[in-house]
Amino acid sequence: MEYITHLHKDKKLRTIISDASPLAPGKKKNLWLYLCASITSQQLSVKVAAVIWKRFLDLFEGKEPTPQEVLAAEPAQLRGIGLSNAKVKYVQAVAAFALEQGLEWKKLSKMENEAVINYVTTIKGVGRWTAEMMLMFALGREDVFAVDDLGIQNAMCRLYKLDAADKKQMKTDMLRISAKWTPYRTYACLHLWSWKDAK
Repeated sequence: MEYITHLHKDKKLRTIISDASPLAPGKKKNLWLYLCASITSQQLSVKVAAVIWKRFLDLFEGKEPTPQEVLAAEPAQLRGIGLSNAKVKYVQAVAAFALEQGLEWKKLSKMENEAVINYVTTIKGVGRWTAEMMLMFALGREDVFAVDDLGIQNAMCRLYKLDAADKKQMKTDMLRISAKWTPYRTYACLHLWSWKDAK
């Protein structure tokens, strides 16, 4: 695969990619619902997040709801499945934005990465990290680097012997190292996550 040849130029990254299976970014057409799922899972373990997301869908008979249905849901109902007050507001803010401004695949897929980030981070509760995850796992973008992701930070500190104590310098070093991975930075992130989890 093309990305493997390119990333192999980084000798340290090569050590974790050589024996790994090829990885690829994901695509999900229902972008507004992806953002809702991302918000509900924030600061939760994967297991707990999956339980809460199932409860969320169960409110709508197990089907993917429309933005109108999420806006019509009572806040008490949404709190009842385990969402905090803030997350209830954020999920409904995403639904409102989808109706008023639009979060269609066709629209966002034509936008550059930074334009997508600037667009969706105007939604209350959606930060840059959430937008970057959407680019990687819903829009299938190949060249995204999540410098603020804790997993990527931990993996790069271990692999490149970076000093995690000095956050500013660490991020500067991460951006310098990752610049060489363009245009396949998403793949590098996927392998760093996979390597960290396997460890």
